[in-house]
Amino acid sequence: MIYAILADGFEEIEALAPVDILRRGGIDVKTVSIMPTKKVMGAHNIPVEADIMINGVVPEDMEMLVLPGGAGHALLDASNEVHALINYCIVHNLYIAAICASPSILGKKQILDGKMATCYPGFEKYCYGANMVNKKVITDGKIITGKGPGAASEFGFEILSILKGTDVSNQLKEEMQYND
Repeated sequence: MIYAILADGFEEIEALAPVDILRRGGIDVKTVSIMPTKKVMGAHNIPVEADIMINGVVPEDMEMLVLPGGAGHALLDASNEVHALINYCIVHNLYIAAICASPSILGKKQILDGKMATCYPGFEKYCYGANMVNKKVITDGKIITGKGPGAASEFGFEILSILKGTDVSNQLKEEMQYND
C-alpha cells in the first residue's frame, strides 16, 4: 500500500498527479488526511476528500510514503503521526517519496545525509547533509525527491518505475501521451 499524506495547503498537482499515475499503473494508493476531517483544502482552493484518516494507516501494509509539498508541508512536519510513519519507513527500509518543500522534512531528520536530493528552490538549506542536484526527480536508495509542481508527473512515473519496472512506466507514458 502506498500512502499519500495530505494536509491543508498541499500542492494539488504534486499529490494527485502521482496518485493518478500510480493507480493507472495498477498500484494501490490511499490518500490520507491529517486534518480533522477527510476533506483537505489544496493550495489553490481545490477541496479533496481523502480516502482515509491518518489513524486508518496500517504501517505493516505500507510499501511507500508520499509527501507532497506546498504550504501544507509545514503541517506534515508538525504532525507526530507523520513523523512516526517516516520513522517506520526508515526502520523497515521502505521507500519515502517527497516533493517540493517536503524533502526539507526528511532533511531536518537527517535522513538525506550523504544522499543526492532535489527540492523546491529555497528549501535546500533544510536538507541537511544532502548532495543537492538540479534535477526534476532523483532517487537515492529508498529516498525519492522531486523539485516542485512541474516535476509532479515525472515524480509519479519515477515511483511507478521503481515499484513496477520501467517497462510498465514507459507503457503508461505512451498511453497517457506523456512523451508526445
